[in-house]
Amino acid sequence: MRALRLHERGGPEQLVYEDAPVPFVGIGDVLLRVRALSFTPTELTWPSTWVDRRGKDRCPVIPAHEVSGIVMALGYGTTGVCIGDAVYGLTDWYHDGAAAEYIAVEARNLAPLPSSLSHVQAAGMPMGGLTAWQALFVHGRLEVGQRVLIHGAGGGVGTVAVQLAHAAGAHVVATGHASSQQLVTELGAEMFANVDQDRFEEAVDAVDLVFDLVGGDVLHRSWTVVKPGGAIVSVVEDPGAGSDGEDGAHGVFFVVEPNRAELDELSRRIDAGELRPIIGQVLPLADGRDAFAAKQHHAVPGKIVLQVGDD
Repeated sequence: MRALRLHERGGPEQLVYEDAPVPFVGIGDVLLRVRALSFTPTELTWPSTWVDRRGKDRCPVIPAHEVSGIVMALGYGTTGVCIGDAVYGLTDWYHDGAAAEYIAVEARNLAPLPSSLSHVQAAGMPMGGLTAWQALFVHGRLEVGQRVLIHGAGGGVGTVAVQLAHAAGAHVVATGHASSQQLVTELGAEMFANVDQDRFEEAVDAVDLVFDLVGGDVLHRSWTVVKPGGAIVSVVEDPGAGSDGEDGAHGVFFVVEPNRAELDELSRRIDAGELRPIIGQVLPLADGRDAFAAKQHHAVPGKIVLQVGDD
């Protein structure tokens, strides 16, 4: 098969489009014919990209963990899917990813393709959808009428988070680059702060929840706008606790987990017209190096999807 692989650590410049062996299908796995995939621009820096669960180097590696495709074979004991099913999902961090013509995936990490989406559209949803859902409702316990501040609202995760929070009846405040302002407000944000020229804390106060997709100084400044008893949820770094926890505000750091039930709920909302993936660009798999570079430079809003063959 053809695949994007990295033979040594580094950035997008290390990606090579080349021949690779078709992966082994283990117990509980399916062999998926990849139709489309997407990725997280920071994943080339993750430890799990380079080692297995025992810490052993596994180069050359195949990146990208969001996938949509067709089930071609079943491993021993695999249940819940059939050969020929169209599915989408999020793959394990410590195994080769989806930037290839075939991938072996645990069946429990996949769900039926939403009936209203193509493979290209579906590939732009698993990471953003699951991360946003778990941040807002599992860890952030967002409720109707609350105010939520979403940092990095123009990216693949942020655009889904804005839609989910708005649909839940929350008041959405967003930050991002100027190029994403129109999109984010159309998706449901009531207020937008341009990080290139504004300090969000001068325009925003008293939010119940901050969902951080940026980290660093933006994250630490966010404690000034959180209500007593509120929370900051981050997928970038540990936010710590505001005011030493004296006012009941707290921070949560988490890593998104594959979840079939949550994918099914996202599919239901997509097919009901309540949620849509935001695809900024579609490129062939062979152009994966350019795709990673573009996302690292914030050149494309939403998700970049790499297409493998016909959709």
